[in-house]
Amino acid sequence: MSQPQSTFRHTALAAILLALGVSGAAQAQSSVTLYGVADAGIEFLTHADANNHSLTRMTSGNLSGSRWGIRGTEDLGNGLQALFVLENGFDLDAGTAAQGGRLFGRQAFTGLSSQYGRVTLGRQNNILYDILINYDAMAVSPRYSIFMMDAMTAGRYDNTAKYVGKFGGLTVTGLYAFARGTSLAGGAVASEVPGDAKSDRAISGGLEYNVGNAGVTVIYDEQQGTSGITGQNPSQKDRRLAVAGSYRFANAKVYAGYRWLNGDIGATAAVPARRADLFWIGAGYQLTPALSLSGAGYLLNDRRGNGDAWSASLLLDYAFSKRTDVYAQVAYINNDDGSRIGLNGASSAIGAAGTNQFGAVMGIRHKF
Repeated sequence: MSQPQSTFRHTALAAILLALGVSGAAQAQSSVTLYGVADAGIEFLTHADANNHSLTRMTSGNLSGSRWGIRGTEDLGNGLQALFVLENGFDLDAGTAAQGGRLFGRQAFTGLSSQYGRVTLGRQNNILYDILINYDAMAVSPRYSIFMMDAMTAGRYDNTAKYVGKFGGLTVTGLYAFARGTSLAGGAVASEVPGDAKSDRAISGGLEYNVGNAGVTVIYDEQQGTSGITGQNPSQKDRRLAVAGSYRFANAKVYAGYRWLNGDIGATAAVPARRADLFWIGAGYQLTPALSLSGAGYLLNDRRGNGDAWSASLLLDYAFSKRTDVYAQVAYINNDDGSRIGLNGASSAIGAAGTNQFGAVMGIRHKF
């Protein structure tokens, strides 16, 4: 009888040790995922240079910036997780790196996450980008969205500490960039300056509340001037305040928003400070389970000059699957005499100030 009892005890002990081992392994579970987007199309633009020539070209990243990335998490136990994201942007048409040739120019950060929120450190999206993507019918896409009126709605900051906490329907976000990474002469990028904590700094905060079919947000973003750039100093500031809302019906969703800008970074006796209001509205409708139609209008009111502009955009998207879709988009922008904004942004090639532009793009997007 002693031998069976001994065998039973040893078997039970082995089972307990195995269970403990499995439990320990479960607490230390980790995952690493490779992901990305490949988006390319053909774009046609009128008045695409100073001589008002039209342009037909292949473009990368029309609805979504082409990218590949690696993200991972590790379960540290008691609801605590470690995480990281490394994300590279690239131009699919030429196979070259985007974001000025950075290896991980879209995002590069690590941090910790718990029930109280997530804290991350590194190069990250600004809060305008994080939140307004939910309040623009064109989802702050690289083509023909709110991005053309204000590139900072899809901005990124270097050297950033960010907090995101979700409490029921409320999302609280805060950000501090020790040096946001402004480009300097010769291709260098601004970093922290000894004895000058304000140089190239950025501070942001955002609140978003979702209840039922409705969502609202308010976001504040402040940048400071950069030492080492002619005409700038750290006491100068660009400040933005955005408020937006959305509401979903059965097969439709409507959007509206406003962005206030008051800025003097780079302002001199010859270059006035900026003060501008940006308004937008939009709607999306699911025509069939695979086919969707979206439209948006944007109005920029330059309060310090004759730089007003308005634009309208229409997008038709057909999804073959959850990973692959094709799209066609058209847009038009109308510039006042003092405005020179193209459909691809204020810095895009366009004719003289006051020139209007029509654009169209067709393409395919694959997510992996």
